[in-house]
Amino acid sequence: MSDAIKGNILTPAGWIHGELTFDERIAAIIGSSVDPALNEEVYILPGFIDLHVHGGGGKDVMEGGDAVHTIAAIHAKHGTTSMLATTMTAPPEDIDLALRGIGKAATARGKGEARVLGAHLEGPYINSGKLGAQPPYARSATLADVEKLEELAPLRVITVAPEIDGHQALVKELSDAGMRVQVGHTLGTYEDGLAALEQGARSFTHLFNAMPGLHHREPGMVGAALAHATYAELIPDLLHVHPGAIRTALRCIPNLYCVTDSTSATGMPDGEYMLGRHKVMKCMGGVRLPDGTLAGSTLTMDQALRNLVGLGLDLADASARVSTYAADYLGLQERGRLAPGAFADFVVLDRDLKLKAVYIEGELL
Repeated sequence: MSDAIKGNILTPAGWIHGELTFDERIAAIIGSSVDPALNEEVYILPGFIDLHVHGGGGKDVMEGGDAVHTIAAIHAKHGTTSMLATTMTAPPEDIDLALRGIGKAATARGKGEARVLGAHLEGPYINSGKLGAQPPYARSATLADVEKLEELAPLRVITVAPEIDGHQALVKELSDAGMRVQVGHTLGTYEDGLAALEQGARSFTHLFNAMPGLHHREPGMVGAALAHATYAELIPDLLHVHPGAIRTALRCIPNLYCVTDSTSATGMPDGEYMLGRHKVMKCMGGVRLPDGTLAGSTLTMDQALRNLVGLGLDLADASARVSTYAADYLGLQERGRLAPGAFADFVVLDRDLKLKAVYIEGELL
């Protein structure tokens, strides 16, 4: 027997005031068009989709084993209904360990956990001169290297520095194989970025961070993204990117989507935590290396939504940027939207945009 919930429901066709019936998937949405500002009922939005998650609840993806299950449960409590567990640049044995854990978690969703869709391989195929908070184990790649890792876990997204010798060809090979390639942790030029897009790269990893910035005579990798990208990920914790730069990206990149880049410190008190092989310190809402470099975040997707609305986005637009566009980027038509046949992944928010309930594939957390 199907369950049902009532309120202001955000559908692909707009807001509907009515009832959503569901079991594992959405059975029906019945109601009439509404301006949700005209009543005081709850908002029902698509569940959040986070394509860049390193940790949470004191656990780091690079630990392997069952760490991903703890991470998926912590983020589910903040409205994330599906996610990509994200690796760090590390020695091969560390990456293998992490991917085995991700591969196991991706085969079955535990009770109270976000769906782990697979892995985002953020390292090691990056530029050693633009590590950011990545440990110093960057190396170049071949298709054979990636195919070996693909045996351990589904690689849904791979971050690549395209200026490294051989990597432009790799971008094309990976793209032709159906993987989503992102440009990131790069010292590449505007021309390198444009070439990568022409070879099949689809997005940019944490836009503005760990890449050359925009200059009017040297547009850099940021310039390539702003001028040509349809998709890019961005960390809207208001520490990684200035609100003015966020607004610039929103005007330029149609399907800009948000990620947390969250670490093991997410949901935990201030103190010392691990990010891959790095020790990092959480203090005053930020996570940093000992030299002060930002090292991921403690952002959650419900706060990302509130931050976007605080910057002036309407709720429907903000919702798309924490859910629908990420699903579209991965080619997932059954997630990131409230429509009959889609998975019953949704969040219920009060009028202050605080979470009241989270449903993942029909399960109420």
